[in-house]
Formats: sequence, structure tokens, C-alpha cells
Amino acid sequence: MKNYPFYITEESLNFFITNALAEDIGEGDHSTLASVPADAQNQAKLIVKADGVLAGVEMALRVFAAVDKDLKVEVLLQDGAAVKYGDIAFVVRGKAQSILSAERLVLNCMQRMSGIATYTHRLTQLIDGTSAKLLDTRKTTPNFRIAEKWAVLIGGGCNHRFGLFDMVMLKDNHIDYAGGITQAVKATQAYLEKLGKPLAIEVETRNLEEVKEALQVGGVARIMLDNMSPELMAQAVQIIDHQCETEASGGITEQTIRMVAQTGVDFISVGALTHSAGSLDMSLKAF
Repeated sequence: MKNYPFYITEESLNFFITNALAEDIGEGDHSTLASVPADAQNQAKLIVKADGVLAGVEMALRVFAAVDKDLKVEVLLQDGAAVKYGDIAFVVRGKAQSILSAERLVLNCMQRMSGIATYTHRLTQLIDGTSAKLLDTRKTTPNFRIAEKWAVLIGGGCNHRFGLFDMVMLKDNHIDYAGGITQAVKATQAYLEKLGKPLAIEVETRNLEEVKEALQVGGVARIMLDNMSPELMAQAVQIIDHQCETEASGGITEQTIRMVAQTGVDFISVGALTHSAGSLDMSLKAF
């Protein structure tokens, strides 16, 4: 494996692909088995039908291999490549039945991942020249998170926590249920110490008073500035003064992201990277 985050492993990819193929093929691809001779050999090309950033090529290679290890793929464009209408990403050759059975999962992954990578790249360009880094969130499609967060990386963004288990984020409901920021943080620190888990703690804040409280309690790795105006964020960043990391979140759009980045925050999290990005049109055509 390349130097990917912890969640992109042989085991996690195999688990995802195995379940996705089982969902699609079930007891058998009867359309293909009924109409295409078992010994037929053929080829197909992946045609890009919109401008954007290509993502999911490596995923496609794994899908093809899972369906039929004898399929051969000639990769012409790699993940992260800028593509335009009519580009050919790869050519796959081998058993025709295998190509057809793999086709839909390959396209579903690549279209969705390329759409996310394209939108991620667009937003990273909007904050280029600032110190802010673009983050995704947990607002992902169930059972497809691995692909969506991978696509964010390919598009030039950064991953936030993968799930609830690899970082502590004390959001408004946690804080309200715990009785306040101080209580929530202290309880979390005691919990982590008891379990021996060195997880970073992030605290969501809604105003400057909460920012000051999060700083005062200590042990907070990152303070989230939630749904604050850029003017208020700038004040918060000055108050925090590099004592911990800062993250802007909530309602950030293409129109406002540059202003947010210019406040001096370290990170900007945008749920729309995964929950609102469209798919990039493409098709797998025999030739």
C-alpha cells in the first residue's frame, strides 16, 4: 500500500469491495451470463464525459481484480489527474463476462469519487495562498466513507477524523448534556486516562466566552469556531493565539470560504465536500 491514512488498508478495501459486489451481483449477473458466451474475450475503455479531477482509478483496479484476477488494465490517467471531456482513463481487457459484472461498481465508485475530488480541488483553489487547510467531515454516505474520504485526499483536501473512535470531538450536544465545556473536557480527560487512549480532544465553541473557557480548562488540542462570522472568527483566532489549533465550521460556502481562510484559522471543515458534491459523468464502453 502507498502512504495512505490508517483506514485505507488491504483489509478495509477488500471488505468494501466484497460487500459492494455481493450487493450488486447477488446470486449471479444473469443478464451477462445469459447473453455473453463464457469464453468471449473483449475490451472496454473508461471515457470521461466532463471536466474535473479524476479519482477512483486505484479502486477500479481492485474491483476488476476482485471480479477476475486475469483482467488486464492499461492505465492511461492516474488518480488526481485533471481531465476533460473525451479523455480515456484506462482500457480493460479480458473475459467479457467479467468486464460487464465489474462495470457498475467501477463506475459508481469513480463517478462519485471524481465528483468529490473535483469539488475539493475547487475549494482548495479558493483558499490558495492562505495558511488554512480544507477538511472533510463525517457527513458521508453509509458504508461508502472510505471511498469518499479517499477522494477528498485525491482532490487536495485533508481528512478530519474517520469516525467516532479516532478523535474526541465535544460538540454542542455533548457540552450541553455534560453541563458545560469545563465539565465535558474534564470528564473526557478522566475517561481517556482510565482507558489509556491518547486521543486528541476538539471542542466546539459558539461564542467568544466559550472560546475562552475551552482555553482555560486546558488539554484541548483544537477549538472549533462554529457558525461564527468571519469577524468573530478573527477575534477568536487572536484570543487563541496559537495555544491550540483552530477550525472553522458551519455554513461555509464557495462565496465565504476565502474570507474565512483569511481570519487565520488552521482548518476549515466543509460537510458539502462529501454530502453535496455531484458525480463526474463517465462511461465504460466496449470497442
